[in-house]
Amino acid sequence: MAAPKKIRIGFSLATLQEERWGKDRDFFRAEAERLGAEVLVQAANNDDALQISQCENLLSQGIDVLVIVCHDGEAAAAIVESAHKSKVPVIAYDRLIKNCDLDLYISFDNERVGYLQAMGVLSKVSEGNFVYIGGSPTDNNAYLVKNGAMKALQPYIDQGKIKIVYDQFTPNWDPAIAQANMENALTMLNNKVDAVVAANDGTAGGVIQALADQKLAGKVPVSGQDADLAACQRIVEGTQTVTVYKPIKAIATAAAQAAVKLAKGEKVEANLTVNNGKVDVPYIALDPIPVYKENMYDVIIKDGFYTIEQVYRNVPKDQWPKEK
Repeated sequence: MAAPKKIRIGFSLATLQEERWGKDRDFFRAEAERLGAEVLVQAANNDDALQISQCENLLSQGIDVLVIVCHDGEAAAAIVESAHKSKVPVIAYDRLIKNCDLDLYISFDNERVGYLQAMGVLSKVSEGNFVYIGGSPTDNNAYLVKNGAMKALQPYIDQGKIKIVYDQFTPNWDPAIAQANMENALTMLNNKVDAVVAANDGTAGGVIQALADQKLAGKVPVSGQDADLAACQRIVEGTQTVTVYKPIKAIATAAAQAAVKLAKGEKVEANLTVNNGKVDVPYIALDPIPVYKENMYDVIIKDGFYTIEQVYRNVPKDQWPKEK
């Protein structure tokens, strides 16, 4: 009897330039291989045309299911149409693909991410001039994160306690652009900035560099998300207030399991739906976790995401948390 055909999963990433995506790839591949599948990975350097041609290439290799971290949620709709012509189901991973018959979306609750970012900053400062440094305008998540942040900030804005004095998106989530925007804000406002809600850890890094140049790092609360190593170090050193940790192993594992099920023609249970402009897409929404200096050890170190030596390397050893 012939051995059953091995399931082949195409995994298309917008980029591997940001630290987290390499972790997504590795956890995803490990779980898929544990389930007996093979994973073909492509990364598109944030180039829409390249991502589309890479996905066409994956389809030509006879994959059974396609998983996409899209660069542009609108442009990637063409990939979904193409995959469906080849009878290949598509999962949008972390970022929603718009205006197409998408089979499944798996992500963290992005509005919740934004809400937790803003609440983290508000726990330190709840009045004055606030700057919002958003994510990439081509990434649907950037809008969801902003919506969540505004839900937390709006009551304070309505009471006249907070003023959003500067509000800019950051193409490609590029830290250098975030830094330039923050420099503009500081110049425009004569350094009178009380808090910054930054949409991820990369943009937070750019913001904090701009603050440091004005000797304001550590004096102005700044948020982020993704628990990048540099951000975790900044939090324990006191220049970043909060990051929002999205346990990458959880999303990568759940996505690999869903991909194998879809490839076998099995039903995948989703806890929500989200409308992508064309259809209500089954949506597996995972819970994010806010991380501060106080719970860094319990959340990040205990989860094995980083070691205590990595996170606290620039902190005097007598100030490290006691290992439990």
